[in-house]
Amino acid sequence: MPARAVRRGLRALLLATLLLLAAAAQADAAADAQALARLEKGLASLESVRAEFTQDLLAKDGSSSAHAVGTLYLKKPGRFRWDYSSPKQLIVCDGTTLWLYDPELEQATTRRVRETLSQTPAMLLSGEARVRDGFTVRDGGKASGLDWTVLVPKGDDTDFREIRLGFAGESLRRMEFADKLNQRTAIELGRLERNAVLADALFRFVAPPGVDVIGAAAH
Repeated sequence: MPARAVRRGLRALLLATLLLLAAAAQADAAADAQALARLEKGLASLESVRAEFTQDLLAKDGSSSAHAVGTLYLKKPGRFRWDYSSPKQLIVCDGTTLWLYDPELEQATTRRVRETLSQTPAMLLSGEARVRDGFTVRDGGKASGLDWTVLVPKGDDTDFREIRLGFAGESLRRMEFADKLNQRTAIELGRLERNAVLADALFRFVAPPGVDVIGAAAH
């Protein structure tokens, strides 16, 4: 996946980050209210996540127009790491500063988290908001062997018009994001570990010598 394609998917990754913290929740076909309650319970009970992932930008016919794989790490409050192994890319957040590192371009971009996420529901990750504040949640039925929960943003301050979460039992397996231009991003999860013990060092980034750093660090 070209570097620019990874950067285009950044908003999807930020949303995926917070939604992964609901990985213990299972969509209940009986009622939308129950689906919402389980998502919020998952956010409250999960402190960390480690998982392998594949990410695809989907064409109109459902085929992949760009593909990437890697490992992700999440830890409250507000820390995450998307470590792409193919192609090599890295997105790291220590709760205050967000780093985007492209080793091929020898370039790292740094942004203040609040400036980057202030216009998205991603502050849910830090426990500063609730799912119900940012989304309308409804049951999405069954498809492709998964039980689906659908989240529709309530406000206009997001690029996404719909987010779909696919569960197998209590395990979150797939996330699909549809933006306002009807472009779709899909993320498949594997080997997901709930409340994994993760070192704080995973969420710190120091630019290697010779790397061009763009933007002002928050500290």
